[in-house]
Amino acid sequence: MGVFGEMLSYPFLARAFAGGILVSLCASLLGVSLVLKRYSMIGDGLSHVSFGALSIALAMGWSPLSVSIPVVVLAAFFLLRITENGKMKSDAAIAMISASSLAIGIIVTSLTTGMTTDVSSYMFGSILAMSREDVILSVVLSAVVLGLFLICYNKIFAVTFDENFARATGVRVDWYNILIAVLTAVTIVLGMRMMGAMLISSLIIFPALTSMRVFKSFRGVVLSSGVLSVICFAIGMTGSYYFSTPAGASVVVVNLAAFLLFYAWQAAGRRK
Repeated sequence: MGVFGEMLSYPFLARAFAGGILVSLCASLLGVSLVLKRYSMIGDGLSHVSFGALSIALAMGWSPLSVSIPVVVLAAFFLLRITENGKMKSDAAIAMISASSLAIGIIVTSLTTGMTTDVSSYMFGSILAMSREDVILSVVLSAVVLGLFLICYNKIFAVTFDENFARATGVRVDWYNILIAVLTAVTIVLGMRMMGAMLISSLIIFPALTSMRVFKSFRGVVLSSGVLSVICFAIGMTGSYYFSTPAGASVVVVNLAAFLLFYAWQAAGRRK
């Protein structure tokens, strides 16, 4: 607790902690639907799109968030439309968009600013990168995501498991898919400041996969993912400060440890 209190005495760490917890919560809740719908790698693809957009914004002297958020949202919508129309499998579409965006970002960076501190922080994450604006956006985002799950839980459940049944019952499936894609895109853009383009997808994938080892109901997985993501982020950030390790990598390692622990719990339960 002493280390935790010492961390929060630094304004930049307090901002990182607050913003990171909110982004982790949003990523974990959205991640449950994405993993179950086999869109788990969309986080990786959209993070690379965001890196490409951020590289162009920094090269042109524009505001990174004002450029990256609409570009990533459009990319999420594009991926959704391609896979829904059956013209391309989701994994192939994500791989294509991911590689192309990353290549564009690297070329723009090499021809203009070079690998500056700003570019490096978006690529690998930095606890210094979380600004007051990011925290405010994280609060708004978390309020929207929590409101979505509280108010539209049954519809999200139906859309996640059986889109045809959801359509038959009058649910606007396309609208909910677009909404989840847009919220995921915004979550990834904000989370990149802390986790980096290389690691942000872990916030989406790990909590859901970990919770599924033990809980079998959709509600149980959602609740467990939300709680687990917050705890893992808090432990990872504290460990990062105490051991002077990169924040993003520390959070991922804690999530990995939680997954292995839940996996062992599941295996022990099967033997009984």
